[in-house]
Amino acid sequence: MTVQKPTVVLVHGAFADSSSWNGVVAKLREQGYPVLAASNPLRGIESDAEYVADVVNGVSGPVVLAGHSYGGVVISRAAATTPNVKALVYIAAFQPEAGESVFELSGKFGGGKLGPDTTNVLAAQSELSIKPANFSDVFAADVPAETAAVMALTQRPVAERALATPFDGTPAWKNLPSWALIAEQDHAIPAAAQEFMTERAGSEVTRVAASHAVSVSRPDAVADVILAAAAKVS
Repeated sequence: MTVQKPTVVLVHGAFADSSSWNGVVAKLREQGYPVLAASNPLRGIESDAEYVADVVNGVSGPVVLAGHSYGGVVISRAAATTPNVKALVYIAAFQPEAGESVFELSGKFGGGKLGPDTTNVLAAQSELSIKPANFSDVFAADVPAETAAVMALTQRPVAERALATPFDGTPAWKNLPSWALIAEQDHAIPAAAQEFMTERAGSEVTRVAASHAVSVSRPDAVADVILAAAAKVS
């Protein structure tokens, strides 16, 4: 009897788009896994989670749901309404508890460089983006300079409310097995914050010497963590 491999659904975070998963997608497809990269709207936790849940609920069969950065908040909410999700994977990502916001968690420990001095605010929409001059240092320090420059110019801004709104409800990591990759050279979410969240969630942890853009700089390591989760689901 042939065992159905789970579909991997990838959710990017703020200041990025689905292309940030390109290298990871290639690695997963090489191993025969079906993959979807959802286009996270970056408008607010509830609406973003509803969108991702719609994507997941359209998949036939089991799903491994992976999120990067703010995408971790979204998958923690979306998986509450997606019964086919069997495992969660957090890639340099937030794993919030009820009542916590991204801003609160990212400022809980020192070492982060994402803040008023390194971001632009589009006042009309209350959107945030990383200043191009600071993008490499904050987000993608181990990515080739030209690639980081392109990422800075094509980044997707995030609505400020998405990062400021406290998480509402029970996060899915309390009810589902989870895996996490901690980026030890992360200047957007300090590694200490990632350690705090993964320990609290009881996630199976892998540590990688990489920047916040680990899915771009180390797609092999990211894929390995997702494959480890998928193997437990298969």
